[in-house]
Amino acid sequence: MPYFDAASAAPLHPVARQALQASLDEGWADPARLYREGRRARLLLDAAREAAADAVGCRPDELVFTPSGTQAIHAGVSGALAGRRRVGRRLVVSAVEHSAVLHAAEAWEAAGGSVTEVGVDRHGAVAPEAYTAELGEATALACLQSANHEVGTEQPVREVAEACRSLGVPLLVDAAQSLAWGPVEGDWSLLTASAHKWGGPSGVGLLAVRKGVRFAPQGPADERESGRSAGFQNIPAIVAAAASLRAVRAEAAAESARLRALVDRIRARVPELVPDVEVVGDPVRRLPHVVTFSCLYVDGETLLHELDRAGFSVSSGSSCTSSTLIPSHVLRAMGVLSEGNVRVSLAPFDTSEEDVDRFLGVLPELVAGVRERFGAPAPATAAAARPGASSSSEPPEASESLVLDTLGRRCPIPVIELAKVIGEVPVGRTVTVLSDDEAARLDIPAWCGMRGQEYVGERGAEVGVAYVVRRLS
Repeated sequence: MPYFDAASAAPLHPVARQALQASLDEGWADPARLYREGRRARLLLDAAREAAADAVGCRPDELVFTPSGTQAIHAGVSGALAGRRRVGRRLVVSAVEHSAVLHAAEAWEAAGGSVTEVGVDRHGAVAPEAYTAELGEATALACLQSANHEVGTEQPVREVAEACRSLGVPLLVDAAQSLAWGPVEGDWSLLTASAHKWGGPSGVGLLAVRKGVRFAPQGPADERESGRSAGFQNIPAIVAAAASLRAVRAEAAAESARLRALVDRIRARVPELVPDVEVVGDPVRRLPHVVTFSCLYVDGETLLHELDRAGFSVSSGSSCTSSTLIPSHVLRAMGVLSEGNVRVSLAPFDTSEEDVDRFLGVLPELVAGVRERFGAPAPATAAAARPGASSSSEPPEASESLVLDTLGRRCPIPVIELAKVIGEVPVGRTVTVLSDDEAARLDIPAWCGMRGQEYVGERGAEVGVAYVVRRLS
């Protein structure tokens, strides 16, 4: 069964498995003890730290191991903010950071600090000049991921790091998605990563803090890991994480080229095979193994279940695939279509060209089936509303304007109902869609862009929100 969700967790690398099994016999003792078992454990831990530091591009004494990537982010953010509390209480982040960064920002704000979010373009990237403009004298810390976890877009870390350095602001980089492919460029101050993203075992994170960065670990003091990560180290898992990172780096150039070719094929073929699809993320500055697209008139959860039954494991940023009714904060910040969202992230060393071909072969029929189940307009009907389509005549009973009540109905129903009735108003008149689904705020404007209609805007309603669309063709 092809596994297409490596951005969530990569399969355990064979080198990680071998290192884990070997170190279980040697790395179980307390590395702080002076007897022979402790010394053996210490040697394994030191060797793993040196290997990881070499891959990160820092000194071994600048890097500590944490129980997870999330813990590394929380420890890094809180420690850097506390270390610079006399400078200011302002934290700057991008709007598409991993939720671990945003949760740390929420905790900082709740404690009395301030948080500034820097917006992104439709590809999901920040503009270096826009990010720099938000840095000021009172900024204690800035955070910017190296590459986005949902759409694969690489961020301009080098340029932002240079600006931060010139202004004396430390930059924390979440490198979880990119570290397997190479070191992070730029003069960053702090860096975090997570082993299960590159084929290491889960439960191992990295936190690197450059010398000279003011850092005050939060929480009860602990003598291990320079006081920056409390608790007994899981040495077998740490050894396996470092060994697998070295292994994937050794083959990163060749594997990156191979997977990038497969992803380019998906990016090109999906819009050709499936009508009404928006491929999101930067087409050039992106991770080699990630491609994300959204399918109009499709329920994301249903499509993921259909793909699972067809033998493909994928993920999604659609609101209807999670326990919340709010679309992915990444898609929301980008302002792109969220319904029917699919993220394909190919597993290095474990994805073949045949797997991709079979995926492209089954996807069109599965999408068509989901659309039919939800009563979506047929592609031929939908095409008539595209830019440049003619509207030779209007039905005599056409209304001057329409109010469409979709309250209580979730994605993608509000957009489907809008598509069905847009032809009932004369060109130049409006349809007002009443919806209490947060996804409508993204998907109705996106539908207008794909269909050549005008999104007028939104206004308050007694219940939900009123979204106004003007028919142009």
